[in-house]
Amino acid sequence: MRRIPASTYRLQLHKDFTFDDAARAAAYLKALGVSHVYCSPYLQAAPGSMHGYDVVDHEKVNEELGGEEGHKRFCQRLAELGLGQVLDIVPNHMAIGRENRYWWDVLENGPSSRYAQWFDIDWNSAEVKLQNKVLLPVLGDQYGRILDAGQIKVERGGEGFRVRYGDNLFPVAPRSLSLVLSRAEAITKNDQLNFIAESLLRLPSPESTDREVGMQRHRDKTVIYGLLQRLCTEEPEVVKAIDCAVGELNGDHNALDEFLNQQQYRLAYWRTAGQELGYRRFFDVNSLIGLRVERPHVFDATHRRILEWLREGVLDGVRVDHPDGLRDPQQYCERLRNQAPDAWIVGEKILEPGEFLRENWPIEGTSGYDFLNVCNSLLAHGNGLKELTAIYGEFTHEPIDFDAVAHEKKLNVEQDALGSDVNRLTSLFVEICENNRDRRDYTRAEIRRAIREVAACFSIYRTYVVPARDQVVDEDRARIDKAVECAKAERQDLDAGLLDFIGDVLALRARGGLETEFLLRFQQFTSPVMAKGVEDTAFYCFNRMIGMNEVGSDPGRNGMTLDEFHSYCAKMQATHPLTMTTLSTHDTKRADDVRARLAAITEIPGRWKTALSRWSRANAAFRTGKYPDRNTEYSLYQTLIGAWPISKDRLIAYMEKATREAKQQTRWTQHNEEFEQALRSFIERILDSHSFVAELENFVDRILNAGRVNSLAQTLLKYTAPGVPDTYQGSELWDMSLVDPDNRRPVDYDVRAKLLAELDRGLDVQEIMERIESGLPKLWVAHSALCLRRERPEWFGADAAYKPLIAEGAKSDHLVGYLRGDSVAVLVPRWPLKLSGNWASTTVDLPQGEWKNRLTREAVMGGRLRVQALLQRFPVALLTRAVE
Repeated sequence: MRRIPASTYRLQLHKDFTFDDAARAAAYLKALGVSHVYCSPYLQAAPGSMHGYDVVDHEKVNEELGGEEGHKRFCQRLAELGLGQVLDIVPNHMAIGRENRYWWDVLENGPSSRYAQWFDIDWNSAEVKLQNKVLLPVLGDQYGRILDAGQIKVERGGEGFRVRYGDNLFPVAPRSLSLVLSRAEAITKNDQLNFIAESLLRLPSPESTDREVGMQRHRDKTVIYGLLQRLCTEEPEVVKAIDCAVGELNGDHNALDEFLNQQQYRLAYWRTAGQELGYRRFFDVNSLIGLRVERPHVFDATHRRILEWLREGVLDGVRVDHPDGLRDPQQYCERLRNQAPDAWIVGEKILEPGEFLRENWPIEGTSGYDFLNVCNSLLAHGNGLKELTAIYGEFTHEPIDFDAVAHEKKLNVEQDALGSDVNRLTSLFVEICENNRDRRDYTRAEIRRAIREVAACFSIYRTYVVPARDQVVDEDRARIDKAVECAKAERQDLDAGLLDFIGDVLALRARGGLETEFLLRFQQFTSPVMAKGVEDTAFYCFNRMIGMNEVGSDPGRNGMTLDEFHSYCAKMQATHPLTMTTLSTHDTKRADDVRARLAAITEIPGRWKTALSRWSRANAAFRTGKYPDRNTEYSLYQTLIGAWPISKDRLIAYMEKATREAKQQTRWTQHNEEFEQALRSFIERILDSHSFVAELENFVDRILNAGRVNSLAQTLLKYTAPGVPDTYQGSELWDMSLVDPDNRRPVDYDVRAKLLAELDRGLDVQEIMERIESGLPKLWVAHSALCLRRERPEWFGADAAYKPLIAEGAKSDHLVGYLRGDSVAVLVPRWPLKLSGNWASTTVDLPQGEWKNRLTREAVMGGRLRVQALLQRFPVALLTRAVE
């Protein structure tokens, strides 16, 4: 039986918040009103993982969370309470390391590994030195220096051997062991050892990709290692000789170099990853390798436990992490749907403004970033944003055209962090051109520049062209052609014919085997370009209004009209009525309450300009030379306003991350210590300044109530608009968190449970508003809406209509109102500072009947009603009509 969530509550599981901790919180979640607990990934992750996206074993439940037994107790507790469960799953990548036995086998055996086809590795690199090898960029310096310093060693453990560099361990290629064992045999004159050494040399080539040859190689290797183990157990002298041979090898750096060159990997300086890495990663994270989940056997192996839980009813749904990284996202969704026909499936698909999820994907929708950004734009004041543009430009002298900033940052990240991905695409396209006499004279350098430019010109994450199905829709053609035209305009030094040819390959106008491979890999590539170039760089550089800088947003946009909001909601109800809606996630740059408060600044740009100027002058004495720069200072003040009160430690940690992500004054790969120390000092000194803190608090006090009204407004929209609402852990109370790891701090569920119990004992709305500091009004909105959804899911489901409620009067543009079906009416304000609590004669027409405001418990008769009266006792209204 299909069990669609009425709502979800996201829990971040890790070693400090385990299955047992989650089980203890479950009763509170039930009382809050949620229908489903929504867990971060909990298959076995790398040791110490705080998020679970670095899976190393799809067969096991994470031991640090409590393992199989802890998972069983957690699921039993949810079942006792009648709570469902949704799980975040990670099909795109795995973490590399010793714990990943599949990866370890690949490093040991190269292309002949039984698992070589699991991972997206280029075994035929254009670099001869990397053919049939995996580049491992883990060294802290040049390979030769590390080797000469004695930091790379061969170790023996029992009958096994491994290479060690610091805490990094790597397997040893079986054939290369003959070098060690032959030397040991010369010491002991042991015939069995000589036989084992020669048998290892006779193993089939590790470069063979024939499956039968690979299986034979594995069987033979296992037998030979068994003989070595038995020999070492029975003859201690052999062990001594082997240890002696290993010691000699480690002492002779030339011999050790020869031994390392026989491995199926190449240890390298970490900086080589930017240009020479031979495997697809998750974005630019070298420790997360891409999976070839499009291959049925890989899908089956990595999804066995998940599908088992879905069939057994342990899970009711899944959230698919980063589907855009997959070779064919639609095929993946279809395969998952076929295996789990009753599951609620949403994908973490990042949609840019004006873009919608493809309707032919057989899933319920996205993970909600599109809704989040609609709320951001709805609550920001358009004219105020325009004024902020001028203020930002005048104060910082930074570019004020976000599209131009984003384009530049995408090019930069392609040049640096994603350089190896560009190089692999370039090699493919060079080969395509070599096979076409009209194109063969394009040079590698100009092809590389053209690929970078076209990718940077895409305004969305990716297209979904599939040659095998002859699938290319008009939307994709238009996106491709627009990107090519943009590239021509940006790079008039490049041959327009080359750019057109790239466009032809991407749009299936030029076809072939190599063309297909280039197209599919290019589509996987544009996602990390957007993610790293825009989300993780431009969003930290373009600081006009930092509350607008969220995943999938356009920070250069000047707000949203009511008609645009209603049009979005109507489309969602028509196409994806069961999509997820959210306001905060583990990946948001700022919690929803921070953004809600910052939105109030757009209503008073003049006051912001005055404060900015005054603070900068007053704090000039706290600067160290030229640091911090004006852009960082501008961002810092907005961060203080949005997250106040905030400790020095939290603020320093956030600003360090933000400035490194911006890559303007410092960066993760090359710290500017002078800048970072100056920034830390500046933060400490301004927060020690009583006069500055007093002015800051005065400014925050001026917008505090408006920020809270904005929060209540977007919270009620989230719980009642088309979709399935998610509550990020702890955000049912005021939450002034910043980007991770700040937003993963412990949540006090005891406090929340006590507040909820007080609400259930019948606090009236006046008492709730009097305790606004505690977050009680937000909890009241969440609890009321969640309980209503759980009681009457049909009022919010796939068949529940969405109809705008249009206000009339002088303040009509301040009211967001709509009906869900015939029984629910939602009214929330926007721009509360400009409204000043005065709705004048503005009215709204509520359908006839007897209505009850769930938040004030007041009865209301339908008809033409004054908005002032409806929102007088509580900032937002949730009304339900009596059912006959």
